[in-house]
Order: sequence, then C-alpha cells, then structure tokens
Amino acid sequence: MPVQVKKFLVLSIYFILAVSTLLVFWQVRNFDFINYDDDLYVYGNQHVVSGLTFDNIIWAFTTGHATNWHPLTWLSLMLDCQLSLPGGPNPGWIHLMNVLLHLINTLLLFTVLKKMTGSLWSSAFVAAAFALHPMHVESVAWIAERKDVLSTFFLLLTLAAYTGYVRRPSVFRYIAALALFAMGLMAKPMLVSLPFVLLLLDYWPLNRFMPQTGESAAIADKLPTFYRIVIEKVPFFVLSVISSVITFMVQHRAGAVVDIDALSLNKRIANAFLSYADYIGKMVWPTNLAIFYPFNNAVSVSFRLVAISALLLLVISVFVLRYGRSQRYLPVGWFWFVGTLIPVIGIVQVGSQAYADRYTYIPYIGLFIMLAWSLPQLFSKLPSATRLSSPKRKIVLGIAMAIVLTTLGICAHRQVNCWKNGVTLFSHALGVTQNNYMAYNSLGVAYDHLGRWPEAVEEFGQAIKIKPDYAEAHNNLGIVYAGLSRWQDAIDAYKQAIKIKPNFAVAYCYLGIAYTEIGRSADAIDAYQQAIKFKPDLAEAYFNLGLAFGNLGRSADAIDVFKQAIKIKPDYAEAYYNLGVAYEQLGRSSEKVEAYEQAIRIKPDYAEALNNLGIAYGALGRYMEAIDSLRKAIKIKPDNANTHLALGFIYLLNEDKDSAMEEYKILKTLNAEIADKLFNRINQ
Repeated sequence: MPVQVKKFLVLSIYFILAVSTLLVFWQVRNFDFINYDDDLYVYGNQHVVSGLTFDNIIWAFTTGHATNWHPLTWLSLMLDCQLSLPGGPNPGWIHLMNVLLHLINTLLLFTVLKKMTGSLWSSAFVAAAFALHPMHVESVAWIAERKDVLSTFFLLLTLAAYTGYVRRPSVFRYIAALALFAMGLMAKPMLVSLPFVLLLLDYWPLNRFMPQTGESAAIADKLPTFYRIVIEKVPFFVLSVISSVITFMVQHRAGAVVDIDALSLNKRIANAFLSYADYIGKMVWPTNLAIFYPFNNAVSVSFRLVAISALLLLVISVFVLRYGRSQRYLPVGWFWFVGTLIPVIGIVQVGSQAYADRYTYIPYIGLFIMLAWSLPQLFSKLPSATRLSSPKRKIVLGIAMAIVLTTLGICAHRQVNCWKNGVTLFSHALGVTQNNYMAYNSLGVAYDHLGRWPEAVEEFGQAIKIKPDYAEAHNNLGIVYAGLSRWQDAIDAYKQAIKIKPNFAVAYCYLGIAYTEIGRSADAIDAYQQAIKFKPDLAEAYFNLGLAFGNLGRSADAIDVFKQAIKIKPDYAEAYYNLGVAYEQLGRSSEKVEAYEQAIRIKPDYAEALNNLGIAYGALGRYMEAIDSLRKAIKIKPDNANTHLALGFIYLLNEDKDSAMEEYKILKTLNAEIADKLFNRINQ
C-alpha cells in the first residue's frame, strides 16, 4: 500500500472514530447529576466544588472519601469545577469532560494497538468496539465514574511508553512507563492487574519471549528470557501491592468490604463464575443494562447454572491454550479479560452489587482483541468465503463489521439517553431488573429532590418491602415524611434506620431535627451528640446542635459547636451566620460583625446575613456601611419589610429624613403595621 494512501486511511479512521463517539455521547451535555454517588464526588462535596486550592489538593491526597484513594480523580473533578466557576459545578460540562477522555482513550487504543501489531483494520475494530459498546456507557455517562475513563487514559499511556521502551530500551522510557502506571493507580486502583497485562503483551504482540536480536541481544544473553522479563516487572508489581493494601485499608475502614459472615465464600465464588458468564453474554448481546444488579438475585440461582458458567470459562480457557501457540492473540485477549476483572469480580466483595457494567471498560479490550484477530481467519475458512477472492472477502467482512459496529452505536445511544437524570435512570433499571431495592430507593431520592413526595414514599416503601433491613431507605423515608411535616412518622422511620444500623450518624442528625420541630429540645441535643459520636466530622450535626443550644438560650455552648462546624467545613456560611446571632445574644458586637462578614464573603447573596450586618453596623454608628449592607439585602429580597424598617431607622440615625420617608412609602405597600412604626419615629 502506498505511504500516502496508508496515511489517508489512518487519518480517516481517526476521524470516523471521533465522529462516531461524539454522535453517541454528545447528548450528555444536557444531562443532570445523578443522585447516586455524584453527590459524593461533586455537587455534595465542598472540597471538589470549591475547585483547586492548596487545602483541597492536600485533601485529595490524604482522604479516603467515597471508600477509595484516588487523588488524581479528585483533582480532575476539582479542575472541572474550577473551570465552571463562579456559577458552581456544571453537570453538562463535567459530562463532556468524561466524553473527551473516552474519545482520547479510543484514539489512544487504536494508536497503541496499531503500533504494537502493525495491523490497521483489526486495531481499528477494537478501538471502535471499545468506543461504541453499550456496556461502556456507564463509565462515560456517569460523572462519578470519572475514575474509569481517567485511569484508562493513564493505562493506555503506560502501554504506549512501555512499547517505546521495548522497541528502544532506555532508563527514561522505563521510568516513564512506571510513573504513568503509578498515576493510573492514583486514578483508580483497579489497574493493579496491569503488570500481568504487560507480561501478556510481551508474549504477543511484542514477541519478547522469542529469541532476541539487535541491541537487546547482549542483555538477553545474561539471563533466560522469561526470568529477565519477569524481573523487569518487579517495580510494577510493587506499586500494585502498595495500591492494593491502601485500597483494602480505606474500603475496610469505611465499611465497604462485605464481611465473610454476611456473604459466604461459596456464594462469592459462585457469583464470580456467574459474573464472568454474564459479562461474556452482554458483550455479545448487550440488553437489559442497569446501573445496579442486586446481589441477592445472583446468589439465589441453582448450582446447575453456576456449573454451566464455570464450564464455559474452562472450555474457553482450554481452547485458547490449545491454539495459543499458532494464534497467540487468543490467550492474550482471553487472559486480559479474565485477569483485569479479578480485582472487581467479588471474591473480596465491595458494595452490594452482583456485577457492574463499568467493570468491563478495560477487560472488554481483551475480548475485542480476540474477535478482531480471529474473525478474519474464521471467515476465510467458511465454504462460502472460499469462493470469493481475498479483496472481496475483506470487503464482505468489512461490511459485516460496519453493520455490527453501527448496531452497537445505536444501542449505546439509546442506553446513554437513560442517564438523562435520576428518574429516567432508575426507572429504566426497575424496568430491566427484578427486586432492585437500590433502584427503588434511588428513584425515591430523585422524586424527593423534585418535591414529588407521595411518589417518593411509594418508592421507599417498595425498597423496604424487598429489603426490610435497608437502613438507608428507612432514613430516606423519614426525610420525605419530614418534608410533609409528618414529624412522628419521620421519627419512627429514623429510629428504624438506627435500629438496623446503630452507628448511622446521618439518621441521628435527622432525628434531632425532627425532635426540634416538635419541641423536644433535650432529645434533639442527645440525637445530635450521638451523630457526632459516630461521625466526628459531620459538620451538619454540630450546626444543628448549635441551633438547639441557641433555642435554649445556651449561647456560649452554641458558639463552641458552630466553631467546630466551621472548622470541619470552612465555607459553611449558615454556621457563620448563626455564630453571629449567638455573639449578638451575648452582646459581643465586634465578633458578631466579623461572623456576618465572613458569611457574606462565602455567600454574597445571603440576604439575612446582610440584614443583620447592616443592623450591627448601625449599632456601632457605622451608618454608611449599614445603609450599603441593607440596600444589598433589599436588592436580593425586595419584599422583606423588616429590612426596609431597619434601613429607615438607619436613615433617621444618619439624619436623612427624606430617605427614611421613602422607605415608609415602600413599607406601606408591604406591611402597614410595620410602616406605622417607622412613621411614628419619623414624626417624633
């Protein structure tokens, strides 16, 4: 093939890959956050929302938030929020960053495979299947799965650097591959199996187990080839071990690792076999995809189905080993798939899902490699294909693959549409799964956010019916009852959540709020203190405890706990505001002014803080500052009669009777009784 023609073909493939990927995923620019982990990762995470700051960067490298240590994922999301400030985190923008990373991964995968194998069309097929397969939608369309697309980006860069090192060995290229691998682990620890992948690639297509020639020959003579290649991977294995230990410690400390007593090893192994079979099946026929597959469905199946799944894996393994010498891509692709799934296959069970679409983002590359290199050979041996010339066989195979990829793209586009918002996503999940308590609960949360409380109550009830010991559903039901002012029902629901999960700090906090609403202040204080006991960094518990102390006139105690809330959450504007109120109750004028000013610095449109600050300035004789602050409050809330009254009084203190009269005229239209107070003062 002429060089110019080949360059044109390569550029055309890059273009087609990019356009097809964008056609499938471009719709996410209008999608919302999902009320399932997106709050932990973005909109409910103040460290992320406030963007890249020194304190936030330190937090990213030291936190185990969301039961993982992945600092680069946090930094990437902080950068997204930084770029979308000051309007706050923009879900459409963050979605598009996921799509951009997926697009880059697709192009990188094509580039790396083409460089390793020299095969243009097989590499293009693998990249296209990776880009368009519906099972990969979850990793791209879910903001919380930024870790998938980001870690894969570093994985592919590692493979590119490693290929460069193999072709032209140097310390720099080796260290570059090692550093990129470390960065990938800091995006998602699932990459711990990468050293095994490198060994597979050494077998094929890098062919390093073959006799060496050229500049590597001298090194090859010193050690047997296999041992030399394994020793070369030792630093990679060390990084994998370190990452695995950190991940296990973080997840175990957070309670994400399911105890062996709660889920037996036999059930875990059975589920592992079933999951491998399901992943293979959904690669071929990707239907009924959902964000969550309940584990209880998987473990209740018969031994016969588990045995069939295990037999399927055994047969495929024997087959690829049998033909692995002549078609070396078969064992490489198969063991890529099997090996990269091991960290998430459930032997060490994290979470309550049986399996997950997102776990296939990297492993499916192995199956795609098997298909891309074996199908042309199989097709050429079919009786009907032998009657066609080689160019015609390639055309027929190309058309068939185009039809398959187009079908995948259409299915993926439809699957992406399910991720529009929480209601569409979890409604879809309920339509394609059974007894999905998590989907019922999350759909209830989505309805709650929309103010559709009767529907939310129904969904939480369904979740509890399926899983009576689902503490989160009981807690969420209490939240909805609170929204409906059904306080006793809310209290009962919170208590049930706590009975199931005695250390449920958030439920204790909500229980305290409910007690406050029915006037049981002592019980409320006890509930908040329990919340703090189980979660000492729960800023909202300190905040509400401060409010409870304030209601009882215990202003000094209120000040202490508001300060603690602020220490945990430095941009807690409401805590600063109420701290100012507590200082005011104790007559500490300068400190209350400072607290109100800080609340306004954090939240410039905080009308209540502007109002109180204006009054505080007036009491100190700082009339012009008082007028400015009250005017800002009125601009935000024009109908607040008390703010107009305060402004009128300040005008009088500043000997500006005409302006005070203007405020009186406005007050007459808002509240005649309050207007009379100002009028009487004007005429004194």
